[in-house]
Amino acid sequence: MNRSTRHRLTATAMTVVALTAGATACSSGDDTPSAKAADGGSYTIWDPYPQFAKDSDWAKLLDSCGSKSGVKIKRTAFDTSDLTNKALLAAQQDNSPDVLILDNPVVSTLAEGGALTTTDENKVDTSKVDPNLLAAGQAGGKTYGTPIGANTLALYYNKDVLKAAGVDITSVKDWKSLTAALAKVEKAGKKGITFSAIGTEEGSFQFLPWFWGSGAQLTELDSAQGTSALSLWSDWLKKGYAPNSVINNTQTTSWQEFASGDYAFAENGTWQLANAEKAGFDYGVLPIPAADGGNAAAPTGGEFVTVPVQGDTGRYATTQKLVSCLTSTANLYDTDTTLSYVAPTSEVQDKQVTADAKLQPWVDAVKAAKGRTSGDLGTKYPKISEQLWKAVQSALSGSQSPKDALTAAQDAVK
Repeated sequence: MNRSTRHRLTATAMTVVALTAGATACSSGDDTPSAKAADGGSYTIWDPYPQFAKDSDWAKLLDSCGSKSGVKIKRTAFDTSDLTNKALLAAQQDNSPDVLILDNPVVSTLAEGGALTTTDENKVDTSKVDPNLLAAGQAGGKTYGTPIGANTLALYYNKDVLKAAGVDITSVKDWKSLTAALAKVEKAGKKGITFSAIGTEEGSFQFLPWFWGSGAQLTELDSAQGTSALSLWSDWLKKGYAPNSVINNTQTTSWQEFASGDYAFAENGTWQLANAEKAGFDYGVLPIPAADGGNAAAPTGGEFVTVPVQGDTGRYATTQKLVSCLTSTANLYDTDTTLSYVAPTSEVQDKQVTADAKLQPWVDAVKAAKGRTSGDLGTKYPKISEQLWKAVQSALSGSQSPKDALTAAQDAVK
């Protein structure tokens, strides 16, 4: 790695920390593992799945792909923030792992810092990946890695609450009809909708479907469309359709409110599917509607399989075999089932829906989703997101009008 690349990596350090702050480090290996194996027959993989032990199906898949590629796999698992910081340090020291599986918003940051190779360079095939999902790993017209799967947001709904309120879920097609449904639920003595509007990235993540669903763009936070989205949330609180607790709700505490059985709707993600099955009431899932109908674009979560820059470029050929194995159609199905992810290709998505019809709304939501750093926002996104969640907090607390809050946010971004 040359000196200019090291300089770029140092300059991106604060951005990386902003994207991933808040998680606790956890590794399946040593606290400060060396990415490079002394044995040339070993290849290193770093992933953000510490929940999967050495005897898990995930770990077995890695070993299997290593065997098929003629090498031994040395795997280290970290919590997301620790992985990103370790990856940044390793890149600065020219000691990166051979394969790095990263949270998708971080990909463009490390790419802009010169830490990752492009798919043109590493020959990883992304031709089957849905373009809207691949965009989260693109910057400057180049692609850095391939998604291993995606999760996103949708609306869970309680069928019993809606039935008691006389709401036909098929009537909910846009913001007007959703608000009308909330009014009926509130009149029937139940609670309307819960979500997370906390002053962190979680709050921005949950607001984005409404912001994008209005037609707004992250480059113009104070547009009339963006103001209409924040006004929607603000009005729901004023009318009692959403609880004041959303201001402090994480996605976990928001789910706990919905799981009480009192709420008609909850905005949450695919990761709650197992909990939904245990909730004790009949539920359904609806893609978040856009202002005037259709599915709003929700932000994508999930990870990318990337190939970091190596001093020894001769390693790339075997690394490409490993990545191709991990992201093959057969392996994606098993992996995404384990992770509760929607697959990044239509072929595997169809297979998932055939196996479980309840996944259809999530596939629909992922089809409409987009990456937070898409559109070449890259390292600009963390600052935009911070101002967006601050605006949401100001408007929902009543300290500023939606318009004034977003105007202040846009001024701060500039």
